Order: sequence, then structure tokens, then C-alpha cells
Amino acid sequence: MTETTIQKNLFSRIFSTIKQAIKGDESFDYTSGSIKKAVILLAIPMVLEMIMESVFALVDLYFVGHLEHSSFAIQAVGLTESVITIVYSIAIGISMAATAVVARRIGEKDPIAAAKAGMQAIIIALAINSLISILGFIYAKDILLLMGASVEAAEYGYRFTQIMIGGSLCVMLLFLINGIFRGAGNAAIAMKSLWIANICNIILCPILINGFGPVPAFGLIGAAIATTAGRSIGVFYQLYHLFNGRGVLKIISSYFIPDFEQIKALVKIAAPGVLQFVIASCSWIFLAQLVATTGGDHGSAGYQTALRIMMFFILPAWGLSNAAATLVGQNLGAKQIERAEKSVFTTAKYNVIFMATIMLITFFFAKYIVSFFTNDTLIQSIAVEALQIMSSGYIFYGIGMVLINTFNGAGDTWTPTLVNFFGFWLFQIPLAYVLAKHFKMGPTGVFIAIPVAETAITLASIVLYKKGKWKRIQV
Repeated sequence: MTETTIQKNLFSRIFSTIKQAIKGDESFDYTSGSIKKAVILLAIPMVLEMIMESVFALVDLYFVGHLEHSSFAIQAVGLTESVITIVYSIAIGISMAATAVVARRIGEKDPIAAAKAGMQAIIIALAINSLISILGFIYAKDILLLMGASVEAAEYGYRFTQIMIGGSLCVMLLFLINGIFRGAGNAAIAMKSLWIANICNIILCPILINGFGPVPAFGLIGAAIATTAGRSIGVFYQLYHLFNGRGVLKIISSYFIPDFEQIKALVKIAAPGVLQFVIASCSWIFLAQLVATTGGDHGSAGYQTALRIMMFFILPAWGLSNAAATLVGQNLGAKQIERAEKSVFTTAKYNVIFMATIMLITFFFAKYIVSFFTNDTLIQSIAVEALQIMSSGYIFYGIGMVLINTFNGAGDTWTPTLVNFFGFWLFQIPLAYVLAKHFKMGPTGVFIAIPVAETAITLASIVLYKKGKWKRIQV
């Protein structure tokens, strides 16, 4: 066989694998065969899914960053997003429980139990989100003021906050149902739902913010309407594929009858999962408030700009690391412990390469990236500083994400919860406060505390991973 033929065959296999990943193939058995192929089949749609989720934030940032009162608008969007991270935390926590249980049942070759578990998770999400939406809508202005926004910024942006938190059910369902699909091994559906949601958001944002033809210009409120509508459309797409009966999960109406034993089992896994992300998101909320009070409106806007750009790059890495959760869950269900360990190592290796590349890009090109999203030079200078400092920890972020997803995929949600508690609340928050207030470093002190704490969290996670408790968890 000639070298040219070998190269053609190699490219043909690579192209075939990529096509299979994007199209979605629930017939692939993740408990046998090539681990590299298994990671790629899961990682490609998961990375693309998270890119789409991160684009949501950047689309809003781009259009509101060019409004007349851009510092108020960016601050309102950023602070609202910081609060909604609590919704994200609950959604991710429940979706992790769903992914872990669904993956474990699929690994045990019991798709009926997997489908039942997924539906009970949706019942839990609906119950929790009802309260959040009502309270968020009523107290939107107070939330912005509590977060450190000026009276003017809160008055300008509270309608945006009302719509975003009031419509947060679509956020929760988007995350949760995608978690169910990922647990079943069909990451492609999760990816496509975000594509559809994001395309709708990109189309609706400029129309509703700036106006078009008979459609009036809603300004900042238009961004909230566009984002909520786009995500809602994505949820309808998920529901269609969940109920059409063609996938591994066959849903029937009786699965929606509350099964309190199943709900109890899911809550047992989800509660620490929710807590671990609430701990992290509350830390980010505190940091946002600390930046707002020490750096003013422009300092807050600069930080929020940098944070959204950083999340644009980190979310795809989170998507890649999600492959570890599915592979660990399914392989533990199939009693393939060594294969689960190899899956973690392979996923971590790919994530380190990705994050190292992104670190170099964001460090050297921060000024050019930031200038695309805002014309305000003061906001630009703060955002560039924040982005360059925070990017120094990207490699450790990448490893830490894989280990968190390993624990969660195994159903060991308490380990990362405790790591987050010590890492964020007992280390990152005090460090940021001391640097910003005591040493008079202001926002710069907050920026430094972020990669330092993330590095410490990753090192602690490595030690706990090697102890192996995650291998013995029963779900």
C-alpha cells in the first residue's frame, strides 16, 4: 500500500468519524472499542454545543456594547448573567444527576430505567424553577442594586433582568434535556438544539435591539426577548426529539407520574451537584460585586466584558470535558473501571492542548478581541488587563474541568462540592477581598485571585482523583 493511499484512508476515517459525531450515532457502544474514537464522537458535538452557548453571551455583548449608554447596558447584562449563574448552577446540577443516572442505566443496558430517570429529573426542574422565575421578576431592580450597580444602571437595566430571570425555565430545560441526551450517548442532539437556539438569537438580536421595518427598537430589552425566544425554540426542538420515539430513550406519558423513590435518588445526587455550582456561581457573584464597588461602572463593565470573552473560550473546553462524564458513567455501569480511567486521561490530554492554545491567543490578542465588543477605551483597558491575567490559568482550568466531570459522571458529586467550597469560599473570596481592599489593588486584585484559586482547586482535585473514591460510587 502506497503512502498516498495510507494518507487517503486516514483522512477518510477522520472525516467519517467527524461526520458520525455531528450526525449522532446512538448505536455506538462507548463501553468497548477505541477510547480515542469514543472521546471524539462525544467531544465534537459537546464542544460545538458549548461554543453555541458561549456565543449567546457574545452576541448580546456585541449589540448592547454599541448602545448609547453602553457602560450601563454592559453592566446590566453582565450582572444579570452573574445572577442567572445560580439558575445555571441548579440546571447543571440536576443535569449532572440525570447524565450520571442515564449513563449508568445505558451502560447496564436498561434504556427503560434511563428514560424514567430523565423524566423524573424534568419534574424536579419544573418545580424548582417556578419559584426562581417569580422572585426574579418581582425583585429584578433590587437584585441589580444588591450586585453593586449604580441607581442609574439599575433603573436602566432592570427590565432586561426581569425578562431574563422570568424566562429562565428555558435555560434550565435546555441544560437538563441536553444532559439527558448526553447520558444516553447522543451528544449531537444536544449540539443541534444549541445551534438552533443560537441562530434564532443572532437573527432576533439586531432586529429587536435596533428595530427593523415595522418592528420598533427595544434597545436593551430587545436583547432579553431575543435570547429568551431563541432558547425557547431550542427547547421545543429538544422536546420533539425526546418524544418522537426514534432514539434509545423511549418516552411514554406514564414516566411523568412522580416516582418519589426515583426523585429521592436523583435529588441525592443532584443536591451536592447543585451546591457545588451554586458555591462557584456565588463566588463569581461576589467577585462581580467587589469589582463593581472598587472599579465603578467602567470597572464593572470591563470585567464583565472580559468574563464573557473568557467564557466563550472556556465553555468549549467544558464541552470537551463533558465527554469524561458520559464515558465514566457508562463504563462504570458496564464494570469497565480501567477503561473509565483511560477515558479520563485521554479527555484531559485533549483539553490541555486546547486550553494551552487558547491561553496564547487570549494573552497576545486580548486588545484586538476586546476592541471588537466595545468602543469605550476605559472599558477596553480594564477588560484587556482582566483577560490577560485570567488566561494565565487556562491549562489548570482544562484539567480541573475533566476531573470535575469525572467525579460527577460517576455520581460522586460530593467530592467536587467540597473542593469548590474550600477553593472558592475559603480561598478565592478572601484572597480577592484582601488584594482588592487591604492592598488597594482594586479590580486587579480580583483578577489575580481567579487563576490562583482555580490552580489550587485543580491540584486538590488531582489528589482526590488518585484516591479513587469515585470508582466505588453506586447510583
